[in-house]
Amino acid sequence: MNTLTKSSRENNRFKSYLMAAAGVLMFSFAGMQDAEAAQTLHKTIKVQNQDIFYREAGIEHKKTIVLLHGFPTSSHMYRDLIPKLAEEYHVIAPDYPGFGNSSMPALSEFEYSFDNLANITDSFLEKVGAEEYTMYVMDYGAPIGFRIAAEHPERVQGLIIQNGNAYDEGLRDFWTPIKAYWKDKTPENAKVLKDNLLTIGATEWQYTNGTRDKAAISPDNWIVDQAKLDRPGNKEIQLELFYSYGTNPVLYPQWQAYFRKHQPATLLMWGKGDYIFPEEGAHPYKRDLKNLDFNILDTGHFALEEDGDVMANHILKFMKKNN
Repeated sequence: MNTLTKSSRENNRFKSYLMAAAGVLMFSFAGMQDAEAAQTLHKTIKVQNQDIFYREAGIEHKKTIVLLHGFPTSSHMYRDLIPKLAEEYHVIAPDYPGFGNSSMPALSEFEYSFDNLANITDSFLEKVGAEEYTMYVMDYGAPIGFRIAAEHPERVQGLIIQNGNAYDEGLRDFWTPIKAYWKDKTPENAKVLKDNLLTIGATEWQYTNGTRDKAAISPDNWIVDQAKLDRPGNKEIQLELFYSYGTNPVLYPQWQAYFRKHQPATLLMWGKGDYIFPEEGAHPYKRDLKNLDFNILDTGHFALEEDGDVMANHILKFMKKNN
């Protein structure tokens, strides 16, 4: 009897050990899955005969967040945000042609317009299987993303707008020489833009102007971006896009009508120190969007560089509430 009791105790103890070991293994496996999901992958896919580079992280069957970058940067601007979102969501961030690590065809070989950038970005999203998504738009990402949203409202589950314009109130003093170029596309007007907006000093200014602490902004940002701008032929590409930006304001009423009709859940985060897209451009969104989480941040144009953690928390709360 004592022998049987002892054997039973040993069996129970062995079962307890097995259960504990299994628990540790399951926890470790789950941790490995989370770590793999949060790791950013760097991929390239052929879209309309162009190599489109993109960053991707997270698990594909989860809700997707598409990150559309601004000028003069690339998906590099989202390098720190992606892993913060990827533990809960599938994240995709492409580079447009002429930017970052995507193809840079010559002006004679590719139409550098916002219509065409939207078209190729839309084709990219279809090719990678992004059927529904929340879209983060910033700077150039706004006219590209809003074109896609207005064309395919059924695909857009929500908007995250960060210093991206859709109202006349948002085009202030910074845009005066660019508007002159829209009106009169001369070499003289082009030179003004080239000398003042496409230099290393101008690129650094975009990152540091309006921030609380310039020392908090890594110089890697403008060094990386300027290296891309300084490629032979790229400044001419950027001038063509400055000119094409003139096609965006005429579409503002169409985008505003999309907001009013479809009422996408929207998170707005706006750096109030941005001279390019000042705070005046943020408030008009309140007129057209009812489900709007509105946030003005004490930073500049590239708000993620100084307030990345704050913005990631805003996004995670927004996604949890609306998805």
